[in-house]
Amino acid sequence: MRGPCRARHAGHRPCQGAGRKDPHLRRGRCNFTNLHTAPENFLSENPHFCKSALSRYTQWDFLDLVARHGVAWHEKTLGQLFCDQSAKDIIALLRAEMAAADLWLQTSVEEIAHRDGRFHARLTREGQTRMVTAENLVLATGGKSIPKMGATGLAYRIADQFGHRITDTRPALVPLTFDEAQKAFFAELAGTAVDTRIACNGAAFDEAMLFTHRGLSGPAILQISSYWREGTPLSVRLCPDLDLYAHLRARRQDAGAKAVATVLADLLPKALARHLSELWGLTGKLADQPDARLQDLAARLSDWVVTPTSSEGYRTAEVTLGGVATDKISSKTMGSQIVPGLYVIGEALDVTGWLGGYNFQWAWSSGVAAGRAIAAG
Repeated sequence: MRGPCRARHAGHRPCQGAGRKDPHLRRGRCNFTNLHTAPENFLSENPHFCKSALSRYTQWDFLDLVARHGVAWHEKTLGQLFCDQSAKDIIALLRAEMAAADLWLQTSVEEIAHRDGRFHARLTREGQTRMVTAENLVLATGGKSIPKMGATGLAYRIADQFGHRITDTRPALVPLTFDEAQKAFFAELAGTAVDTRIACNGAAFDEAMLFTHRGLSGPAILQISSYWREGTPLSVRLCPDLDLYAHLRARRQDAGAKAVATVLADLLPKALARHLSELWGLTGKLADQPDARLQDLAARLSDWVVTPTSSEGYRTAEVTLGGVATDKISSKTMGSQIVPGLYVIGEALDVTGWLGGYNFQWAWSSGVAAGRAIAAG
């Protein structure tokens, strides 16, 4: 699976970013879709599975719905669309669309069975048990991410009960952690952000990276976490839009009296430049550095290799990678090919989007596919 580089806005100092807050933490405003949604923005055992649903209910279709409900929105970088006011606007939209249905919150699913062409569910709500029957059952939630919000992996257990295979699951769009020595190095830079190109296992992303007390976060790290596996190194390219060797040679001509570490601080956040200078033993004036030394420094900045030991896990993962295998699910209707009337949509399926509103769009597209199939009978 390959994730092509995402172009980031160019600037004279592409690596500067000290002191920025983690750019993915835009809580409360809801990144509800992405203008650039396409099948290549998703990971799956079957990368073709998502194509049908995405093509039949697109980001533009959801934007039409947003407009009908009068929700104001704006675009941030890389096609990410956010509510102007609050995520509650999207919640209100969804509640209005399901006005004819009953919404039960704080309800536990105790047991589900399928017999005589119907699903029979035993539910517990407000301390009372109730049996509910229905012709159709849609698994729309039940991934493992963020257990403090109630995530339990329920969808996988129900799908498995009805004979569906579950692919390997793991935390995705998640910060990465390191061994104690590397963690101590990063902790001293906590809160510092820098623009990077991060590559791993054939995927690469041009976005911001954030140093934390536990390791690395920020959009670039969250994106690459979906491709990373334990023991695999990351290649971090600092100043991704700059020919570093040519730049250092030019600076040697007009700023040769400056220390190498000082020139590095013109390119990177000062705290990061200082730490890298110490790590790599950068001493002396720039004028004293031969071409070979400048080439070596440029190579280090272009391929800074770090190896995470783990991730922060489901506790902070924005999504779960993997899920209900698509081999027995219709890509047109999201319906089970094993149990009539069973549908699986959204994150419950083995379809995982990039960071930036893609997973929401998959929820809208797959949900509409199932809804239309059910309505058509």
